[in-house]
Amino acid sequence: MKQPLFIFIILFSICFPELVEAQTKAKDTLTRRANITYNQKGNSVKFKPETPPLIPIAGAPKPSYSYLWEMGDGHYSKEAEPKQVYKNKGTYTTRLAVTNNYDNGKPPATRPKIVAVNEVSEEIYKDIASIEDQNGLAIQKNCDPIPDQKIEVILSYQNLENYVTNGKLYLFFNEKQFKNNNFELDNFRTYAGEKEVKENSVAFVDDLENSDSYLASEIAIANTKKYRITAVEEDLATSLLNANKEYKNATVLEFNDANPGETRNLFFTFKTTPEMIKDTSATVTMRSIFVPNRSYKNHKIKNLEMEIVTSHDPNKMCSNGSFMNYRLVRFKRVNFKTRFQNNGEGPARKILLETDIPEMFDKKTFKIEDQYPKCPICPKDEEPTTSCLDTIIKKNQIHFTFKNIYLPGSTQKNVKEKDSTKGFVKYSMKFNKDFHKVKTKSRTAIIFDKNEPIITNYATTRFSPGISIGAKAGYNLYPSLENSKSYFVGATVSPYKSYRYYWQAEFLNSLNSYNNSISTNDTFLTSANGVRQLQRTTTSSENSNINWEIPVLMRYNINNFIGIGAGLQANLNVSEKQEQNLKIETYEGITDKFLISATNETKTEKQSFTNFKTGLLFDLTIGAARIGPSIGARYVLNLEDNFNYFQLYGIWKF
Repeated sequence: MKQPLFIFIILFSICFPELVEAQTKAKDTLTRRANITYNQKGNSVKFKPETPPLIPIAGAPKPSYSYLWEMGDGHYSKEAEPKQVYKNKGTYTTRLAVTNNYDNGKPPATRPKIVAVNEVSEEIYKDIASIEDQNGLAIQKNCDPIPDQKIEVILSYQNLENYVTNGKLYLFFNEKQFKNNNFELDNFRTYAGEKEVKENSVAFVDDLENSDSYLASEIAIANTKKYRITAVEEDLATSLLNANKEYKNATVLEFNDANPGETRNLFFTFKTTPEMIKDTSATVTMRSIFVPNRSYKNHKIKNLEMEIVTSHDPNKMCSNGSFMNYRLVRFKRVNFKTRFQNNGEGPARKILLETDIPEMFDKKTFKIEDQYPKCPICPKDEEPTTSCLDTIIKKNQIHFTFKNIYLPGSTQKNVKEKDSTKGFVKYSMKFNKDFHKVKTKSRTAIIFDKNEPIITNYATTRFSPGISIGAKAGYNLYPSLENSKSYFVGATVSPYKSYRYYWQAEFLNSLNSYNNSISTNDTFLTSANGVRQLQRTTTSSENSNINWEIPVLMRYNINNFIGIGAGLQANLNVSEKQEQNLKIETYEGITDKFLISATNETKTEKQSFTNFKTGLLFDLTIGAARIGPSIGARYVLNLEDNFNYFQLYGIWKF
């Protein structure tokens, strides 16, 4: 039966190819695709993309595409329709990465296109352009990362020496401050013979830092400025050690025969993982270390900062204050960055950024770290006539105003480089003297000239829970027991210095002792001579045990000094000892006037892991509610037996 069916399918596809093609196209529409087309004349090739229609987002600016072309010979372009002149004959694999801005869909997928160059014309070939900042190292991306999508990273290096060099490049990624990996290296392409190598200093990262728990953003906050720009460093071992402590993964490449002034590009394709941190205002980084000459330790360092996004919106606010360690950030600076893009048909001459400032930050420590367009701070008390940046600090906001600038529009005529239409302000602040462990949210209203404001996303700062260990000791009061004595010591675990609500778990070890009530039983015996006698039996017992209590409760800090809580508790007698004393007295006659004899008996019983009980607890503390010493009272309501009791204690949280 299978063979006739197969023959039928083949005949159907031959007779009705248009139906098969229509069916295939219907399936292809599930994934948007962009195609590479080109017109070739010798070694001169003009590329043009074929892209699917954009899907506008309601209320957002007009959607658009941005492009990154990889030409297959080490060159790249961000123009929509670039022209490339190849130097030599051969086949070149051209790649295209398309980013959909303000679009309500996924980026279009593309397939590489092979270009065959069979002849070389007289059209002038251009070498790879020099790196603009003249530091010999640059790292850039085609877009900000979205979970479960791809991102292209271009690593460029330039030989600034006056002789041919053989050097090395490092690219570090996946910061240890995040539990899950944010990136997976899909592949990389080289065009100048660079080769991947393995190094002990990179391969055995666990030998350098053997801890599974890392400080959160204080590492990034402390070191961002140090590695923000390239500078000549000489202690290569320390730079590699620091990078290995901060990043999980690295790719190491060696290069040879770099001519003086020559610039080379490497292309990396990363896939962002589905587990990527979902904080859409968080900043993640990669770090590159460039060693121009392997014979020396001189090197340069540069970080690539990327904001995690859910859609490609050039107008965005972000912060590196994600999952900060509350114990260590008091004197650290937290960075904020607002990006913007002029999507108009003409240039913007004035740009106003109205940025929210959370209460916990000290506006007196405000500092501008970087900005674009580059311009000086405006002079005070006079109207500027040249380009400048004006800052006005208000109660809950800071206003940044770019005055007398020229920022081209992305749809402006003759504007080919989309990056020239973008700008940003990066600033930092410290925390106030007294700030609480709370999450903050802030955003920016961006106003181009006299247009309606564009409202960015919220940039959030938050703290990692941290761990606070507490020491606890006190006394238990049992109203239903006679002559009871109960002392306990224990430890508590809770998030560090929580502001309002938080969980707390405890382990308490109690030493208890108490007496049972004395009982007396009178009986009458008849002696051998027929005389009735009184026999009195007196029973008393002493009890002692070691008890373990495990309370789990939800607590709430009313203010800095008073806290309340409620929860569940389980306790168990780990060991229990009971000594029972029997005193038997025999009297002459039926009264207790004349004692004939008396005997004493003692019985001892021991048990382990008995008397399991559960209960509800209600708790009150007064003192340092969040950290430090306090005193407390607790009432435990037993769920099964009438065995309720009070607890008075002192606690110190660290």
